[in-house]
Amino acid sequence: MAGPTTAQRGAGQQTDDQARLPRPTGRRRPSRRLLLVTAVAALLLASGVVWALYGSSWFRVEHVRTTGVDVLTPAEVESAAAVPIGAPLVSVDTDAMAARLRQKLPRIDSVDVVRSWPHEIGLKVTERQPVLLVKKGAKFIEVDAKGVRFATVDKAPGRVPLLELTPAQSASLRRFGSGRLVREAVRVAGGLPRAVAKDTQVVRVTSYDSISLQLTGGRTVVWGSSEEGAVKARVLTALMKAAPKAGYFDVSAPTTPAVSGG
Repeated sequence: MAGPTTAQRGAGQQTDDQARLPRPTGRRRPSRRLLLVTAVAALLLASGVVWALYGSSWFRVEHVRTTGVDVLTPAEVESAAAVPIGAPLVSVDTDAMAARLRQKLPRIDSVDVVRSWPHEIGLKVTERQPVLLVKKGAKFIEVDAKGVRFATVDKAPGRVPLLELTPAQSASLRRFGSGRLVREAVRVAGGLPRAVAKDTQVVRVTSYDSISLQLTGGRTVVWGSSEEGAVKARVLTALMKAAPKAGYFDVSAPTTPAVSGG
């Protein structure tokens, strides 16, 4: 029987040599030198960013811009904000500044303090709007839709009704307190139809469930409590359309309303 040929012996030797060669184990790990260079570059980059934000003059507060004011002036807002001109923009505590503004200027309902890169602080103000006035001597206290008494003014703003709170020593006053009765009046005033609201001169409260409105032209609306306000508003609108010359409307029980006069 003939032995293996030369070609066969060579092929077998190559197979054995290949089996003895070490196999690759995966990606090569980066060298320590490369890791060191990468770490140093990252550190330099971070240091540069920190220096740019805090140490350089590139991102410092130079301007303040106030928007949204109506009664307040930009100068009043910016004085209360005490924006640190020249300070690094990134270091400005915007939350603390907003809290300071709301504390010093009660007319402010909300304010957004924003950084406008590279040099500006923006103050976006939303002022409280009065829905009722409480007369105090010769002055007027403005009350907003949340029942907050936020400002005292010398002159009553136009088309804001006066609140007359005259509960005396009723059981309603003992149970709810004057603060709750004011909030009930605010709920009523805030839910009036637009056409009625602009004609309302006085919101009169004698108890929790006895709230009435005095309108222009000597008209009176008996509203009752603040409950079912949306229903009462729709009923009142319908009554006024049906009897435009009437002088007395009672929607305290909206399912059985009443109208008279005129």
